[in-house]
Amino acid sequence: MYNIKLLNKISPVGTALFDKSVYNVGEDVENEDGILLRSADMHSYEMKENLLAIARSGAGTNNIPVNDCAEKGIVVFNTPGANANAVKELAICALLLSCRKISDAIVWAKSIAGEGDAIPKMVEKGKGQFVGPELAGKSLGIIGLGAIGAKLANIARSLGMTVYGYDPFITVDAAWQLKTDIRHALSEEEIYANCDFISMHIPCNDQTRGKFCAETFAKMKDGVRIINLARGELVNDDDMAAALESGKVACYVTDFPNAKTLAMPGAVCIPHLGASTPESEDNCAKMATEQMIDYLENGNIKNSVNFPNVAMERSAGSVRLCVIHRNIPNMISTVSAAMAAKGINIENIISKSKKDFAYTVLDVVGDVSDATLQHLYEVEGIIRVRVIK
Repeated sequence: MYNIKLLNKISPVGTALFDKSVYNVGEDVENEDGILLRSADMHSYEMKENLLAIARSGAGTNNIPVNDCAEKGIVVFNTPGANANAVKELAICALLLSCRKISDAIVWAKSIAGEGDAIPKMVEKGKGQFVGPELAGKSLGIIGLGAIGAKLANIARSLGMTVYGYDPFITVDAAWQLKTDIRHALSEEEIYANCDFISMHIPCNDQTRGKFCAETFAKMKDGVRIINLARGELVNDDDMAAALESGKVACYVTDFPNAKTLAMPGAVCIPHLGASTPESEDNCAKMATEQMIDYLENGNIKNSVNFPNVAMERSAGSVRLCVIHRNIPNMISTVSAAMAAKGINIENIISKSKKDFAYTVLDVVGDVSDATLQHLYEVEGIIRVRVIK
């Protein structure tokens, strides 16, 4: 029986996939083998020794100590693309909000609610203060062409925009999804120099935190409109406030309000609604659960942020060994030798690495005893060994 702890409310579309005869699932579960969560902060969470995997129902994993988990042999999953359509639709809304002054106009319209029969004339007189440009004929730069960025690029073309896309790490699948007339920017600077609108779809890490700052804004067109539905920390708020005040940035739409952005004239703050659709929550929960089940029952890894993707069909009549280890030379031969020393035959093996860590799956025939496992743990660099029968 596997114990699965829920740190947030998870859509039942996902949790219903757990076989109740195999999994004990709930918010009060103890000695958890797996954790499902959305936005709960795990940086101070006391992780049990038997914890094998954490699945984030969503794309970002800033709320999880990913590197610490890798050191402990805990696989962290996310669900890239599961909420892509929801965020894409909000990005379209954000483009319109950035140029048509819709949110300010709605607030003003509500302010004249008590004016009775005078309202129609007041509307006609007051609407001029909310004039804004159309999207058609303008240029949009998209930084990050993953599941969300690619979808936004295609629909922006359908709206009559010229679209520049930049992503040095674009996958083959993402590239195939792009319309052929999306312009391939060779650098971020090319987007800054040419685009009336810029939408960012990149992760926040040590290399990208605060990258949209005074130096970056100076390279952009005057009156640029910036959309941030990715992570608030990508933008230097003080520099953004100054850019809005000077007119360098005409509007900043962010899905991550804070005390500074809420006080900025020219900023449109959305209360983190990017993935807030029932369809998105269902899709993320389903993907997270499926990945958790496949790892616990078969040792396969898909969409992990700290270990490589590894999948291998089960060999009939064999026992599966799942070995998490450091990415160091001769590890596979060392593990193979350790198996041979115990008289265990390897039928199939697959091994892949991701930065400092690696994952090896072996289907073996023979007696995998506690002594065998102890023998493996004595191999330098091995972090965790798991047996699946």
